[in-house]
Amino acid sequence: MVRAVTLIRSATLSDVAEYAYAATAPAESRLIFLAGACPLNDDGSTAAVGDYAGQAAKAVENMRTALAAAGASLQDVISTRVLVASARREDLVAAWEVVRDAFGAHDVPSTLMGVTVLGYDDQLVEIEAVAAVLDS
Repeated sequence: MVRAVTLIRSATLSDVAEYAYAATAPAESRLIFLAGACPLNDDGSTAAVGDYAGQAAKAVENMRTALAAAGASLQDVISTRVLVASARREDLVAAWEVVRDAFGAHDVPSTLMGVTVLGYDDQLVEIEAVAAVLDS
């Protein structure tokens, strides 16, 4: 399957980052803008209360579902923003490791941010994403 997303790496930037620094998609690709994927169960309750990694896993699961409904997968994502309700670096890293592992070798450009609060009761993690697909 031909993918629209091309990850860009720079030999002059540090390789310590666990993601590509940029990505492109051709003009003929269809862009998919996802709302923030939240760690919500089917009944609307917040999953994995108090667990950053557990909430990241549920948010990734929900993001996969939204992508599938749009005819895409994680391999079609062109960038992400991971929001974590914490000022502690270790909490951000706990959420990030789950997201990073879910994407595997498709290490899209990403931003990891600590925020004060998120929208749902007990919510600790939210993942925004943009994807690009080629409809053949």
